[in-house]
Amino acid sequence: MPRSQLTVLDKLDKARTQGYHFLAIVIAGMGFFTDAYDLFSISLVAKLLGRLYYTDLTYKNPGTLPPNVSAAVTGVALCGTLSGQLFFGWLGDRLGRKSVYGFTLILMVICSLASGLSFGHQPKGVIATLCFFRFWLGFGVGGDYPLSATIMSEYANKKTRGSFIAAVFAMQGFGILFAALVSLVVSAAFKARYKAPSYKENRAGSTVPEADYVWRIILMFGSIPAALTYYWRMRMPETARYTALVARNTKQAASDMSKVLQEEIAEDLDKAETDVVGADQWGLFSPQFAKRHGLHLLATTTTWFFLDIAFYSQNLFQKDIFSKVGWIPPAATMNAIEEVFRISRAQTYIALCGTVPGYWFTVAFIDIIGRFWIQLMGFFFMTVFMLGLAVPYHHWTLPHNHTGFVVMYGLTFFFANFGPNSTTFIVPAEVFPARLRSTCHGISAACGKAGAIVGAFGFLYAAQGNPPDRGYKKAIGLRNSLFVLAVSNFLGMIMTLFVPEAKGKSLEEVAKENLEDGEEDTRVSTGI
Repeated sequence: MPRSQLTVLDKLDKARTQGYHFLAIVIAGMGFFTDAYDLFSISLVAKLLGRLYYTDLTYKNPGTLPPNVSAAVTGVALCGTLSGQLFFGWLGDRLGRKSVYGFTLILMVICSLASGLSFGHQPKGVIATLCFFRFWLGFGVGGDYPLSATIMSEYANKKTRGSFIAAVFAMQGFGILFAALVSLVVSAAFKARYKAPSYKENRAGSTVPEADYVWRIILMFGSIPAALTYYWRMRMPETARYTALVARNTKQAASDMSKVLQEEIAEDLDKAETDVVGADQWGLFSPQFAKRHGLHLLATTTTWFFLDIAFYSQNLFQKDIFSKVGWIPPAATMNAIEEVFRISRAQTYIALCGTVPGYWFTVAFIDIIGRFWIQLMGFFFMTVFMLGLAVPYHHWTLPHNHTGFVVMYGLTFFFANFGPNSTTFIVPAEVFPARLRSTCHGISAACGKAGAIVGAFGFLYAAQGNPPDRGYKKAIGLRNSLFVLAVSNFLGMIMTLFVPEAKGKSLEEVAKENLEDGEEDTRVSTGI
């Protein structure tokens, strides 16, 4: 027989949408706003760093970051994020979601500020400082993934849980947009104040000394939203599911949620001690976990891995793709600050037209269509549009077709976000038992970041054509790299077939915590 549900959890599942739901979305979502700002702002200033610290005035083109430096600057935060997801995911199940939630924000604030500082003015000192603090910035960002997803899933009601978790993640889109807008405003202000010729006209004069402040201001600005959220995170009570099912303190869970729901919750404490969900104690590496959730964990890790190969390749190297197809003028025809301005403007267009709308389509439809079908659809259309860019690649490089390329490129972002970029974040927060939920989400997210690292490092080298950029060797080129990303999306679509559907179910039902140990749920667990 299925175990009985605790009254406090039943109340949460059936609660009408109230103010505390939206407050939780804002508090958790601002973390993701900051995460996206911090992770993607580096792509806006990478070319400026190359001009400032690696320009050779005897060369016809402005300086660019050497291959090893570019890989480090772009990828080091992702390495930190992967580590943070594993560590804080595990810690969230050991100490509680709230206990470590504030620490991730403090780390993000400090390291955002420190990223804009440097030891000395020589390239080695600047880049070493930047990479050091961006690793620890990524470590804090990584902790936000499992904690924010788990907290929101455990606060939400079962009717609109998908939309609430998606809304938290959708703040990532605003973070990407905000990074582009801040970069746009800062570069526009400096461009207007400090006039400079193009590199072609005056190599030394094209990069004014004040340009060094531009990248520092942009990176340091990421500390502001994180700092503003800290007070409210510390006021959030621990989730009832952690308190009741993991800490085994049903009385405290009922008391906390009585304040949140603003109604008295009476729990049968004697019954709660014996016949309730969450009574199982088997661990992550047990045969019971492998039997009930092994396939689920395989699905959530692999789909996130394949998604992030494509998603981070596209996001981190937009500037290079736009330059190769001619949407951004050649670097030598611009001064240093103008190049930042042009890159920021291009990424603003993509964020406004493709990235942000995709997230909110997921918020609107996920509890109607379901996680499974949105993810399958997103991977399918990402594959289609990536092939649509790769097959007629020469057509898109012609000057009169640049707008068409950007539209197609923007559609891949739209279906990434109205698809697997959102659902891979949502599903791991729903399908695993409470005592392992944060850990399993952290493992899934870390596999995603492993894919992001593959994309960030691999795309940088693989996209080199003939002739390659200075310091690189010829590789498969941008067209063939787009084919590789299409294959990655297709593999993600295949693995989506093993993703369970959680629409309309309580967390305990979808994670099978309401079953006796050894009892099996005979229903089909995937979304098919």
